[in-house]
Amino acid sequence: MLNFVLFGPPGAGKGTQSQKLIDRYQLIHISTGDLFRAHITNQSPLGKQVSALIADGQLVPDEITIAMLEEEVDKNPEAKGFIFDGFPRTVAQAAALDEFLESKDSSIAVVIALDVDQVELTKRIAERQKLTNRVDDHADKLQKRIDEYFSKTVHVLPYYEAQDKLRKVNGIGQIDEIFAELCEVLDKY
Repeated sequence: MLNFVLFGPPGAGKGTQSQKLIDRYQLIHISTGDLFRAHITNQSPLGKQVSALIADGQLVPDEITIAMLEEEVDKNPEAKGFIFDGFPRTVAQAAALDEFLESKDSSIAVVIALDVDQVELTKRIAERQKLTNRVDDHADKLQKRIDEYFSKTVHVLPYYEAQDKLRKVNGIGQIDEIFAELCEVLDKY
């Protein structure tokens, strides 16, 4: 089973690359952002709670995020593996993911960090906002999400680096070139 984390700030291209990776490796994509949006769209009690947090640019508490993620993994017992996108965002979440996968006799094989600078991120998200009008892409929320990533979330990387699981890929360039670099990393696993 191939489980890996696709890591990067908002706008790094995780969603775009994930779709290509799903097609190539037949993996299940678990995006916490997609899970949150589905709960929000369905107006579930959890969705209402998540909506208020996201609209304010805050991270959803670990216990909610982890429970949703575990539920998604459990829905797919025959999966060849999982792409975790947007998770983990804290060291506590990373440790919880390791513990959960270990209980399933599995683990994270590799963490791939898409490296994209803030200027490029802002440009990409502004363009995406024109096309999708995602509430979390509005300028006031966007800067808060990018700041959150660079001040808090990025600190998860040393956790995986200490396990020799971290690989970095340049996230700026042509989509297919970035995809080829991602495949080069994943093919080793």
